[in-house]
Amino acid sequence: MGKASRRKKSEGGRRKVAPAPYVARPFEGLPGETDWVAAHEIIPAATAPLALRSDAVPEGAPTTATLATVLPMAWAALHRGDGTVLVATQSGSSSGDASRDLAAALLAALAAEPGTPVPSVPMATEDTPRLQDILDTAAPLDLTVHEGFDFWVEEGELDGEARASLDRANESVVPTVAVEGVDSAYWARMGERTYIRWVLGDDEDAATRALARLAAAGETELGEGNKLLGAFRAGGLLVPVWEVPADSEPGDHAAALTAMAQRYAAALASDEPLTAEERRQRSGLLSRQVTLR
Repeated sequence: MGKASRRKKSEGGRRKVAPAPYVARPFEGLPGETDWVAAHEIIPAATAPLALRSDAVPEGAPTTATLATVLPMAWAALHRGDGTVLVATQSGSSSGDASRDLAAALLAALAAEPGTPVPSVPMATEDTPRLQDILDTAAPLDLTVHEGFDFWVEEGELDGEARASLDRANESVVPTVAVEGVDSAYWARMGERTYIRWVLGDDEDAATRALARLAAAGETELGEGNKLLGAFRAGGLLVPVWEVPADSEPGDHAAALTAMAQRYAAALASDEPLTAEERRQRSGLLSRQVTLR
């Protein structure tokens, strides 16, 4: 048998693994989906404890880990010297399914020796587990927003280059605070301007229709003059954005946002056909939308 024939026969015996399929809502089915999206897309510095299924991790590996928005040197994950495992939500998603990418990074860190970073992971495939397969989905996501990135590592654990990376990150972090009273709403001060961004956990089309109803009725303000700028898509969910006074603080908007959430819930529950003005508002919202991936 010639070389070409042997090679063809050998290749024919291997199963070709397909790339990971694109998933529009990668965190759907996880407790706290809206905060997973926020941690993946809009919060600069945050952590949350993760409980893992014991039957889904390597033998002898930890069964707990920590979600971290960003790690030093843009590492995908880190197995610290003390045994703590961290996985970075914002290290990049290359497969079209952020859940698979993060699961791959998490499993790589669990298998790594303590004190070892995971700079990157291979491209996920359809065989790669998803977070939904390896996390204990009965455990709620308890997200903590931080002022900076000092949660990265223990004192003295960074070398000079990584320490410099931490210092640069702390200098550039956007001040971000959760607004009390409404799930997954975040106040952020960007330079001289301040915004409220609220991750909605409903179907994107339904959320857009609800906002269109409110816009047509003139009910999208967060207090006088704090108008809705528009909305963007992130993780398959809709994120409306308001600009608020630059010198305002997160607590200043809690009551207005709670009232807005009540109006939104009522609009979402309506099954009346959209009026002409509501359709016009919906078209305006759609035309200004961008997608974060």
